[in-house]
Amino acid sequence: MDDTLYPLSSGLNLACRKNIEEFMLQHLHIEESEVPRMCLQLYKECGTTMAGLKALGYGFDNDEFHAYVHGRLPYDALKPDPVLRNLLLSMPQCKIIFTNADKGHATRVLNRLGVEDCFEGIICFETLNPPNEPLDCLEAHPAGANSTTNSKILCKPSLEAIKAAIQIANIDPDTTIFFDDSARNIASGKAAGLHTVIVGSSELVAGADHALSSIHNIKEALPEIWESEGEEAEQGKQQVIQSTAIEAVVLA
Repeated sequence: MDDTLYPLSSGLNLACRKNIEEFMLQHLHIEESEVPRMCLQLYKECGTTMAGLKALGYGFDNDEFHAYVHGRLPYDALKPDPVLRNLLLSMPQCKIIFTNADKGHATRVLNRLGVEDCFEGIICFETLNPPNEPLDCLEAHPAGANSTTNSKILCKPSLEAIKAAIQIANIDPDTTIFFDDSARNIASGKAAGLHTVIVGSSELVAGADHALSSIHNIKEALPEIWESEGEEAEQGKQQVIQSTAIEAVVLA
């Protein structure tokens, strides 16, 4: 979804990173000089900066974090994409959004692009990390302090998260195509047995079966998606998971 269904040039990823850094500074009171380095390091090590902060023991409300990080994004930069909409509607397979972000963000992005009715479901932060009980404390805790009940965040690129999404979607990896613009997510998707497509690159990365410079090129690169329509009765529906991770840019 993010930088997969729309281009990196939209600026949402940069705004998202800025909001995460401001949250770390203003809500968690992390030293300003440490925020950029820490933000990127946690993203690389834990999948998302949010997951890294939780792993370090910082306690904060998940909904508050998402509201701060995504609630102030420049969604007006996204415009309806009729070409993408027609492509998605013409694909006979079931299509599912798979994102590390919260459902509110995913819904807003899909609505802005005009493709909200092109997908059969959304697997998001809340899907993989359902709330157990109210947080005991919403204050920030330094590393080593007691963490909240939601201290471990399940997210891409962990193989566990991708396998959980496959199980939740009730799909067969052998007949599933996984689109993502993150090289590390592609590698995990391949390890989970999915067919993989790196989006936003003309070069293959480790684990990728195909490379698309733009999602708009999907029909030229993967005509078999449409050719399989007549075979569905015998072979069952092929599934398509559409992803939202961002490579080398911090994403909540």
